[in-house]
Amino acid sequence: MRRSRAPARKRPRGPVGWIAAAFGFVLRVLWGLTWRGGVAVILIIAMATGYYYTQLPEVSAAVDTRSRGSVTMLDRDGNVFAWRGDQFGGVIDPDTASPHLVNAVVATEDRRFYRHLGVSPRGIAGAIRINLREGRGPLEGHGGSTITQQVAKLMCLGVPYDPEIWDTETAYEQDCRRTTLWRKIQEMPFAFAMELRYSKDEILTIYLNRAYLGAGARGFEGAAQRYFGVSATEVGPAQAAMLGGLLVAPSYYAPTRNLERAQRRAATVVSMMAREGYLTEAEAAAAIENPATLSEAADQNVGGYFADWIMAEGPDFLTSDTTEDVIIRTTFDPAMQAAAEAALDEVFANQVRESSEAQAAIVVMSADGAVRAMVGGRDTQGAGRFNRATQAMRQTGSAFKPFVYATALDLGSRFDDMILDAPLTIDVPGSGPYSPSNFSDEFYGEVTLTEALARSLNIPAVRLSETVGRDLVRTVASEFGIESDLADGPALALGASESTLLEMTGAYSGILNGGSAVRPYGLQEVRIVGDDRPLLEQRTGLRDRVISENAAQQLTYMMHRAVATGTAQRAALPGREVAGKTGTTQAARDAWFVGFTADYVAGVWMGYDDNTPLSGVTGGGLPAEIWRQTMARIHEDLPPRPLPMIDPAQEARPPQVIEYLPGGQQVGGREPDPVESLLMDVLGSIFGQN
Repeated sequence: MRRSRAPARKRPRGPVGWIAAAFGFVLRVLWGLTWRGGVAVILIIAMATGYYYTQLPEVSAAVDTRSRGSVTMLDRDGNVFAWRGDQFGGVIDPDTASPHLVNAVVATEDRRFYRHLGVSPRGIAGAIRINLREGRGPLEGHGGSTITQQVAKLMCLGVPYDPEIWDTETAYEQDCRRTTLWRKIQEMPFAFAMELRYSKDEILTIYLNRAYLGAGARGFEGAAQRYFGVSATEVGPAQAAMLGGLLVAPSYYAPTRNLERAQRRAATVVSMMAREGYLTEAEAAAAIENPATLSEAADQNVGGYFADWIMAEGPDFLTSDTTEDVIIRTTFDPAMQAAAEAALDEVFANQVRESSEAQAAIVVMSADGAVRAMVGGRDTQGAGRFNRATQAMRQTGSAFKPFVYATALDLGSRFDDMILDAPLTIDVPGSGPYSPSNFSDEFYGEVTLTEALARSLNIPAVRLSETVGRDLVRTVASEFGIESDLADGPALALGASESTLLEMTGAYSGILNGGSAVRPYGLQEVRIVGDDRPLLEQRTGLRDRVISENAAQQLTYMMHRAVATGTAQRAALPGREVAGKTGTTQAARDAWFVGFTADYVAGVWMGYDDNTPLSGVTGGGLPAEIWRQTMARIHEDLPPRPLPMIDPAQEARPPQVIEYLPGGQQVGGREPDPVESLLMDVLGSIFGQN
């Protein structure tokens, strides 16, 4: 039996029919375009995913792709005090890391991590909504990225670092982190490729090891060591929450920058962990009530100038350009550094006007040149600042005079020889007459070398320099370690040349150790992380002898008198022998005090960076006071020891007068015998003296 067909629906006639037909046509076209476009997009995403899949490296090759290594510095006792470069620490994964750390990361960054396929449309939509509500562009601020997408960004979508394109790795990473519509589109297939190529734990492994967490810490193992001094395998809920909280803004929330702010952020993370069921109410309450704190090493934040100096002094391939993680053991002493910084702060707080922009620098070292502390300016926090202890070339003033006297003493003069302090004029070829004057504008007649140095008389210093010969004075000073160009004229004796505080302090160390030059050093041992044998070692900075031990002991006595009765009395330490010398340059643009006890040598410089004259400051004033306060703290628990100097009572003899014979023809107050004359000729030829 034939089944009857349903009657066809009649299409409306007239204008309504035309509109309906047009509307239907448009819908059919749109649908056709939509499903065809959707298929095309899916195919493009699939092809892009396949391409990225083939480009992805093994997990082991993706966890640490730093082109530069890190430098960890240890103090003289083997404790960490400074880091440079990106600190890695070692590879961890979800199985070896503390469960609290893994939970903190997932709760904070991507609580659906184990359920999505690499991209969360809900998260992206929510982030766009928040950004628009807060007045930003849709892709500015919150990104709504999953952990997988963040790893895609950390891997720079597979684009390797090229130094020919980016000046630094920092610039490369900043470019990789830029959020643009095109980058967001690229992230999707890259994230899909990772989800296909890696397991969830492998993706999390890359994230745990490559994320930057502030203060030069790369990866959670490096961050745990940097901030807490423990492994990432050992962190508890409070520490894990603080580390997880860094991911949103590593530099801003770094606990070394602002511990209280980092703790507030960690409390928020603890709440997220509790909300996801990773912590019980009791565990969350305990973590909030007992927030994480910094380790002693991380909290110290000392030695920035010293660490910068080590980075500059060490071989580049083991410091600034190292491709390995390096450990450097140094001569640094945190207690001495704290003493120097405290002295500087106290003097500037109580004895310098508040608006003053004057600067100061301090260096403390042992007699063999081992640098124990270094302050390169009043701002002692952070790194990478101008270091006035090593980089500022300044005129030395009367602090140079000991090298004039060292030269004369080594050639036969004695501490009690007499020298004339009277008007002196020297004809300098090409410059005309030169007439030095004393600071007091007075003349004292015949004075001993000891009195002349203790009172920092200028005319006797110039007269003595001209007598022994400027060339020989320059030779002795340079052999003691003053490597800068030294003046040619008679003003050489008065410190017209420039030097650094580190050089001057090292040169004075040579006087303390009995006349042998030293090369200031701070690096004792360098080794690669994981290696037992050091690549470099240095145990002393002692170099060749410059002057005789007796000459050094006489000079030490003379400098001791400068502190006991002369211009440096403000540097005296009750119950302890001190030797030193002040220095004040023309118009008081620089003020120095460099001195030593039997245990340590310290130098202090004070002045303005732009050479503005100091107001009412001489080397025997504030620099000597800073020196005294520094050394008083350093020697607090050390028993007094005598300086290595002569006993003047046992050296007594009738006073001799040093005759002024320009050109280094004769020193001492007596006619030398033939043997001595021969010896003087030999010495003169050795030191280049005519």
